[in-house]
This record gives sequence, structure tokens and C-alpha cells, in this order.
Amino acid sequence: MTENEKEPRGHSSPLRLLPGALSGVLAGCAALAVAEAVAGGVRPQSGPVVAVGGAAIDRTPAAVKDWAVRQFGTDDKLVLRLGILAVLALLALALGITALRFRRTGAVGVLLFGAVGAVAATSRPDSTGVADALPSAAGAVAGAVTLYVLAGRLALHDRAPAPAGARDWDRRGFVLAAGATAVASAGAGLLGRALSGAGNRGAVASRRAVVLPRPASPAPPVPRGAALRVPGVSPFVTPEGSFYRVDTALVVPKVDATSWRLRLHGKGVTRPLTLSYDDLLRRDQVERDITLTCVSNEVGGPYVGNARWTGVRLADLLAECGVEPPSRGGPADQLVARSVDGMTIGTPVEDVMDGRDALLALGMNGEPLPFAHGFPVRMVVPGLYGFVSACKWIEDIELTTFDSYDPYWVKRGWARRAPVRTQSRIDTPKPFARPRTGMVMVAGVAWAQHRGIGKVEVRVDDGPWQQARLAAEDSRDTWRQWSFPWRATKGGHTLTVRATDRTGAVQTDRRARTIPDGATGWHSVVVTVG
Repeated sequence: MTENEKEPRGHSSPLRLLPGALSGVLAGCAALAVAEAVAGGVRPQSGPVVAVGGAAIDRTPAAVKDWAVRQFGTDDKLVLRLGILAVLALLALALGITALRFRRTGAVGVLLFGAVGAVAATSRPDSTGVADALPSAAGAVAGAVTLYVLAGRLALHDRAPAPAGARDWDRRGFVLAAGATAVASAGAGLLGRALSGAGNRGAVASRRAVVLPRPASPAPPVPRGAALRVPGVSPFVTPEGSFYRVDTALVVPKVDATSWRLRLHGKGVTRPLTLSYDDLLRRDQVERDITLTCVSNEVGGPYVGNARWTGVRLADLLAECGVEPPSRGGPADQLVARSVDGMTIGTPVEDVMDGRDALLALGMNGEPLPFAHGFPVRMVVPGLYGFVSACKWIEDIELTTFDSYDPYWVKRGWARRAPVRTQSRIDTPKPFARPRTGMVMVAGVAWAQHRGIGKVEVRVDDGPWQQARLAAEDSRDTWRQWSFPWRATKGGHTLTVRATDRTGAVQTDRRARTIPDGATGWHSVVVTVG
């Protein structure tokens, strides 16, 4: 009896499932490669991974998003993309094995997942229309055809066993088809990268061409003593590469400044404006040091940074449009900023027009904004958490009311108004450090933007609060460094810090989550003195 006669028709041993699984993976790679190549010609945000990832972010509960930021930090988007790819790989394996006996079913399965990507792409807030469905549709067709062909080469369907020679031909055909698929997928992937790069060249060139004008209102010189010379403490000015980035964009938008426009309109606007980037450059520039904080920042967390921002006063633009703040009878109490990626952020009009340095920022630390931080233009409003103020890649400002419109984060359970809470952090020594006995310098930063820091105190274990030395204050919109010389004794110790703002309010010890309007509590570190 031959080997074929011993094996029942349609039987698939685990070893014989491997070629089917490989077929599914190759089909998945072909689908993604073709989709990304087409997305390179349409726009990078229309690719299936980005579209599905964006849709997943939109539908994820706020608590889960907050957990992801806490667990993965600024790598949360990378983790999401890897997770999507892992799920797609498992589905591809399953469809490949299915196609061993049900060839058409496997191919149709690929088409269905392409439909999911197309729907996700066209339903995104920044969708440009039906064209955004093309990458997923093209990828699905390529993947379905690939799986159908590779499954046919395997000759493992429910039919009479083929002669040995025919089976050998099928194996050779499968290897050739698989190799061709791999090469074609790699080529499509390279094409997609090239097209995406070509599409971004105009944006990159427009940023390189920017020469920020000398500010009409330069930032006051940073006072001597604002930056302490204590190893381990955060620098007074946060470098661009170290400045936190928390947003929902899986692909950083790269906007061509030469074609960018900003529209100001809405309730109470008697003179609507549409401004180009050059229009903003020609206006008086204001330069200020401002500390920004993300509402997802846990007590003692890293999502806070201080930079020198250059831009145009937002209040001046609103006044030109005829806008009056609510305190003077204006009908709009909310400013809704819209980003090119569809994000909406609501800001109290009163806070923007109360005299603080609320800016449409064009520069960061003396250079044009980096793409990751909002080039060509973003909002910066001192004293408010970013989710109610710091719209990046902004393209539209609408005056409305809190009662008539809920922006992105409010719809997901976050607060409508969110002033930054008074907070302080120990930067050194680090948690679980093992300093030696003797004098140990405890140091860190404290912030209460737009109120300022008046005092910082440190407590060792359950001892009394002792006043720390404050660095010189740059402004009430920036953080302040502080230091405390501690005579450390052998053993385990808990160091705790709290701050008092300029209004006299002491940082609360009550622990609260970041949702809905910022974390509260004292920051502590445990060290062991040897």
C-alpha cells in the first residue's frame, strides 16, 4: 500500500498544515505590502494598520488608554501597532490553514478583513473620502489572490490523491510562487516607503525653509540660579528629543507649511479669518518659557517639560475676529481647535483671553516646531493640561459653547475644564537607590503653571516637613527646581515632597487617578542608605 493510500482523503497532519500556515502569512505580507504601497500614493494615514489602530484608539475606553500610557509611556503607539500586526499574523495563519481544504473560503476571509480596514479608514475623523478605502481594498485583493494561488499549488484539497510526480510539481510550484510573493511583497513595501517619503518631501522642505523672525516680545532672560547644579535633576529647559509626546496619532502628520491654512470662525466671530503660515510669521512674535503637563502624568511621572515657545498671541487674533470673552458678554465660552488628523480639543475662551501668554506657537527652543510637536502650528496655553489646550497640527478654530459641543476627550469621560494641579517630583535620588551615609542632595522640580510655586517641603520618613531651597523663579508659567541637603543615616528611608503654590494652596496628599482632570497626591521615593 502506498503512502497516499494509507492517509485518508482530506486528512491533514500537523506537519502538512505548515505549508498552509506559511501560505496565509505570505498572503498577509502581500496584502499589507500592497496596501502600504497604495497608501504611499494616497496618504500614509489611510494604510490599514494606521486606520485600524486609529479606530481602535477612538473606541478604547479612557481608563484603558490611561493604563496604556502608564504602562508603555510614549511607546504606547508602537505597542498598539505591534499588537495589530500580531493579531493579523494569527488570522493569516488561520486563513492559510483553512484554505488547504476550503480555498475560496480562505480567500473570502482575506477580502473581509480588507473591508474592515476600508471601513476604518473612511470612518476616521480626518478621512478624505472614498480614496482612503483604496489601500485596504487593493491589499485585500492582492492577499486573496495570493492565498488562492498558493493554496492551489499545495494540492492538499479534498480530492483524489495526486500521483507522486504531480505532487512534486505542486511543491516546486508552491516554492516558486512563495518566493515570487516574498520578492513582490518586499518590492511593494519599498515602493510604499518611497512614495510616502516623496509625499512628505514638500513638508520637510517647507520646514527647512522657515526662518523664525526675531520676537517683538522676547522672553526675559532666565535668571541666574534658575538652574541648580545638582546631578540628576531635570534640566530647566527640556531638549526637544526629551520632551514628552502624548497624542493619538499613529503616524506623525507632516504638513506642508506653504499650503497650510488656519480658519477662525464661529459664535461671536464678526470678522472670520483665514491665515497662512506666512501671515503668522509676519505678525509680532512673542517668545516665552512655558512648562507643559499632560493630564496622563501620574504623581512623580515624566510627562511634563519646559521649553521656550515662539508664536502669536491667540487673544490678539480672537480680538481681531471681534470675539469678546464671556466675562464681557461674549456668547462663546469654548474654543474648539481641530487638528489635521481630526483631533478636537476644547479650551475655555476666558482662559485664552485673560492676559496669560496663550500662543499659536511656531517655534520651540529657537527652532521651527518639530513635526512630532505640531509643525507648522500648535496651541500652547499656560496653566491648562494639554488635552484642553495643546492642539498640535492645528488647522481650525471654532468659537462655540460647552453646552453645544463636546470635543474628543470630553466624549470619553475627561473633564471639560482642567487647570494644572500643583505638583512636585523627586528627581534624585531615584527610587530604590542605595546612597551612602552622610550628606545626600535630594532635588527635583515643582510646578503650578500660571500660579507659580511659592514653597517646597521635604519629609524624611514620618518626620517633620522641612523647607527645601528653591531655585530662582523664571516665571509663574514655568516649573521651579528645588534641593534639600539630607544627612542620611543607615537603613531604609522614605523621602516625600510637597509644594505650595503662590495662592497659598498646599499640594494635597489625597491620591487621585489622572482621570478625569489630573492626578493628585504626594510623590515619595524609598531608598536604602548603606
